Amino acid sequence: MKKKTTRNKTSAHILNTSANLLGFCLFVITAIHVSDRKESTLLDEFTSVIALLLTISSLLSFFSMQRTLLQNNTSVKFEIVADVLFIMALLGIFLLILFILLTFV
Repeated sequence: MKKKTTRNKTSAHILNTSANLLGFCLFVITAIHVSDRKESTLLDEFTSVIALLLTISSLLSFFSMQRTLLQNNTSVKFEIVADVLFIMALLGIFLLILFILLTFV
């Protein structure tokens, strides 16, 4: 008996939130370059990795919503990977904020 996979329907929420958080990361990168502090290279690189995770998460969640292009099984796999990358990016943003608080405050 073949197991039927169902979609979680979180892709639209991940896509929207990832795009917004990507804007936040780009704002942080810009603010770091304006401040000219020596800690900026570490923050800059870490924020760039988070932005990359959010970008890939956005792309995968978008692709998972395209039912006409993908099989349902592939769509579910894309959604699961997008979920994992999104959670990793959220944890990265949390660590980034903690690092900024400890460094600059």
